[in-house]
Amino acid sequence: MNYTLHQLQIFLKITELQSITKASEELHLTQPAVSIQLKNFQDQFPIPLTEVVGRRLFITDFGKEIAQAAERILNQVQEINYRTMAYQGKLSGRLKISVVSTGKYVMPYFMSDFMAEHTGVDLIMDVTNKTKVVRSLELNEVDFALVSVLPDKLKVDGVELMPNKLFYLSNYDRELPKSPSKKHLFERTPLIYREPGSATRNAMEGFIEKNNFKVNKTMELTSNEAVKQAVIAGLGCSIMPLIGNKNALRNKDLKIIPVKGLPIITNWNLIWLQSKNLSPAAVAFLEYLRERKESIIKEKFDWISDFG
Repeated sequence: MNYTLHQLQIFLKITELQSITKASEELHLTQPAVSIQLKNFQDQFPIPLTEVVGRRLFITDFGKEIAQAAERILNQVQEINYRTMAYQGKLSGRLKISVVSTGKYVMPYFMSDFMAEHTGVDLIMDVTNKTKVVRSLELNEVDFALVSVLPDKLKVDGVELMPNKLFYLSNYDRELPKSPSKKHLFERTPLIYREPGSATRNAMEGFIEKNNFKVNKTMELTSNEAVKQAVIAGLGCSIMPLIGNKNALRNKDLKIIPVKGLPIITNWNLIWLQSKNLSPAAVAFLEYLRERKESIIKEKFDWISDFG
């Protein structure tokens, strides 16, 4: 056997995505290059690692076992690199953060300078809905989670980052009465929702239920970006976070409709399990946040005050 670490990385990515095309895109390699490396890797085993059925790539049971072994090997190699950097006095390690979907407009700004200063730290950031974020935290799969609503059943510590404001948004050209009634906004106008499990959806449903509004026509989409584009296209209105809509508001693609009781204001919190034994990289990041968060908010998010 004479396989390389590069081949292990490529095969592991193929098994994760079950696609040579997607693997080549994530690895920034050409598809033929990935195919050649897969073939060279396969040639070292007498048992098939993959099979193609109806143009779909599947990983064999043997291939899955090899992928698990490859992951262990690559993790050990990464650990060697981290230990080497540590002996050189450099901060090293891996940060795993799970982020609710709207948080993708927030978290990178709190990470960028830290990552630039500590090149030995690797970042893995998963963007998904609140239910999955809380689940990954509960299972100790991540160091931190970014949420706008704190989980009820977990004992967590956290750092409050900044407010999260949700407004009733319409496309700019939608014709509404000068002072539209809540009946008009919530019963006559189609409303666009996020999918179940989303904190944005929970906040929107809570507001509607609290005010006893009846919603007759709805649409459900699976990301904030999809909701934004649907509202811009005129398919309906929605209660949406201000974060992620700055350009659409400034470009007059969207407009805020004043509604009593809005905006809904929560706070972005970076949280971790109280029982979590934080790594040196995680501790350093928390220290960085406590020192720099106010200046980051002022520099990167001062525009929020322009919209109330």
